[in-house]
Amino acid sequence: MAAEAEKITGSKLWITLAVMGAALMAVIDISIVNVALTDIRASFGTPLDQIAWVSTGYMMANVVIIPMTGWLQKRFGYKRYFTASVLIFTAASALCGLAWNLPSLVAFRILQGMGGGAIIPTAQSILFARYPRKEHTMAGALFGLGAVTGPLLGPTLGGYLIEYVSWHWIFLINVPVGLLVATLVWKHVDEPGWVKTESPIDVTGIALLAAGMGSLQYVLEEGNRNDWFHSVEITVLAAVAVISLVTFVTHELETEHPIVDLRVFANRAYTAATGVNFLLGMALFGASYLFSLYCGTVMRYTALDIGKVFLVAGVAQIIMMPLVGRFAPRFDGRFLLAIGVIVTTVSLFMTTSFTAEAGFWNLAAPRVVQGIGMSLLFIPLSVLALSDVPAERRGNATGLFNLTRELGGSIGTAWMGMQIANGTKIQGAALAEKIDVYHQPAVEQLGALQQSVGQRTTDPLHAAYQLLQMRLDLQGLVRMFNHAFALTAGVFAAAIVLVFLLKRPDPNVVVEGAH
Repeated sequence: MAAEAEKITGSKLWITLAVMGAALMAVIDISIVNVALTDIRASFGTPLDQIAWVSTGYMMANVVIIPMTGWLQKRFGYKRYFTASVLIFTAASALCGLAWNLPSLVAFRILQGMGGGAIIPTAQSILFARYPRKEHTMAGALFGLGAVTGPLLGPTLGGYLIEYVSWHWIFLINVPVGLLVATLVWKHVDEPGWVKTESPIDVTGIALLAAGMGSLQYVLEEGNRNDWFHSVEITVLAAVAVISLVTFVTHELETEHPIVDLRVFANRAYTAATGVNFLLGMALFGASYLFSLYCGTVMRYTALDIGKVFLVAGVAQIIMMPLVGRFAPRFDGRFLLAIGVIVTTVSLFMTTSFTAEAGFWNLAAPRVVQGIGMSLLFIPLSVLALSDVPAERRGNATGLFNLTRELGGSIGTAWMGMQIANGTKIQGAALAEKIDVYHQPAVEQLGALQQSVGQRTTDPLHAAYQLLQMRLDLQGLVRMFNHAFALTAGVFAAAIVLVFLLKRPDPNVVVEGAH
């Protein structure tokens, strides 16, 4: 393919720093909020079943905007669209920090999601447009520092801010960063070849996308809390999601000017890489959700303690990303991707042997291995998916690529939430069936417990039974988590099959001019 007109010019250093800062800020914001929900609920006196809207509102806006970013980039240009998105995100962050009750916070989080949804795919598009084809691996590594490290650093930063300041600062900290990023982008990003797209707006596509993705995200976020399809609300919204999205796909394939160009999936390598990215989202977000919950419920770690465990893995990943970016071009990307899948799967299987007596490094070791695996996986994955996509379609392809990871994360988190809700009872009942008067270890533990309570209670036997039941409940909880971790590992291992559908990019194919 002949070289195309330059899409992005300007200082490579400042553009890279700006988009990395924006991506890191947006990704951290997703995970940092989770560690603050308890404090936010206490501050507003919010019922437990309503506080999740702080996350749900953001994600619903996020998944609606992400697939439209390709069209919006063409309509307004990278520079204008990215700057506006960062400023919207920054202004909404300030409003979130000043929120006076739950409804106001949710409204501002929705606004924040509208800005944040555009940041990740647009940042990735700008890097790939600014770097020549031979440097796409390094561009992917630099982007990965923000996009993958964010979920690891978010809980750490959130823990420190909540411990030493207040939950308001998890939002207010975005303000100086956002203003700096917007200034750098506006000053250094140039698009000499950009021409505004004058195609008619696909109003039907936008309406179907908003209804379908918004409903789907709500079902995934709230389904477990509302007992899934036993809830009329969840059932109706699930039907709306299915009907809207099926109609949306049909409409987008038939219309002359689609808001989302789905024809990019005709590229086999892109489709296979997107499938791996979906499973990556399930593993990354699902396992992180399980891990945080395990540390809190079983290990009784504080938000700050949990953040320290994530920080160890974050440091390993920050070291690995640039190294992989530098040396990856010497290897077949499919080989690195396969190694990354294997290492990440091993790290997930390491979590299946957690116990209630696990120490800090027992918990941190799997996260470190996972960080190494993600570094080996994320960089070649984005390059294999996007490098062969023509420049005029790359914005659209990048939006869909990032959307699949977000959807994978939502589905993985919802699935793991369902496992936790149902698995504890199942595992507890399975353990209880084995306990009877003929079970010698249980009899010995009961006797030891009865002797230990001694004179501290009027009914030592009853107290011993209660303590034994607490031990059974804890063991059932641990077994449930181990089972859920094993499911996550097993599903992600299937990604190795998709690796064989990928092809090595042809270095002689030029999809953009060198910058």
